[in-house]
Amino acid sequence: MARHERLTTLLDMLGQREKIDVEDVAVELDVSAATIRRDLDHLAEQQLLTRTRGGAVANDLAYDLPLRYKTARHVPEKQRISAAAAGEVGKGMVVGLNGGTTTAGVARALAMRSDLNSAPGLTVVTNALNIAHELAVRPNVKIVVTGGVARPQSFELSGPLATRVLSELSIDLLFLGVDAFDADAGAFAHHEGEASINRLMVERAERVVAVADGSKLGRRAFARICETTQVHALVTDTDADPEAVRAFEAAGVEVRTV
Repeated sequence: MARHERLTTLLDMLGQREKIDVEDVAVELDVSAATIRRDLDHLAEQQLLTRTRGGAVANDLAYDLPLRYKTARHVPEKQRISAAAAGEVGKGMVVGLNGGTTTAGVARALAMRSDLNSAPGLTVVTNALNIAHELAVRPNVKIVVTGGVARPQSFELSGPLATRVLSELSIDLLFLGVDAFDADAGAFAHHEGEASINRLMVERAERVVAVADGSKLGRRAFARICETTQVHALVTDTDADPEAVRAFEAAGVEVRTV
């Protein structure tokens, strides 16, 4: 297991168990206790957990992993989802992308679409700094960044400045990245500021497509983005729980598994 995968696994364990023991985790991950101690010390330095005698306990940030750790999770699934979602985009469209690893993958997939490299090109509206950076060098992609205050965990911009810009725009197609999506309760984000901006993006879009791997389905997080009825389609992976997929279809969401 690569180190970045191990770090992500340790944070996931803390999110589920609230505390972990060095010796026990070393056995589970089949590495030395010294390696686990070094990993926990590294994560503690970044204030992602609190070290204890013989282990670690979770803090608030352990439930909302920074983007640099999220990128190592469910990579093949996210790549398939991103490629399939990007296929919905046509020339001249105004496309919205909020922050997240899957929506960043959609941005990369759009950048690879040679048919979008000629006029009329594409307009992308985003509140994510990393996505704007990814597409800024593409000559036929017009980038509109919302402005606002950047959140280090996700690179997303939020606040009154972002709200002001989005309230003046119309979006043809929004790809909505979520932290959790439940057929009954709706789409969620971990952070209330991001949820507020994402909610406005949903309201400004003619069509909303949620992009989420199966691990996020049937779950809830802290702040709701929107109701399920405001999402037209969901692109997820083939490992998604069939019962969760049926629940979304029953709620009127078009589900595509890839």
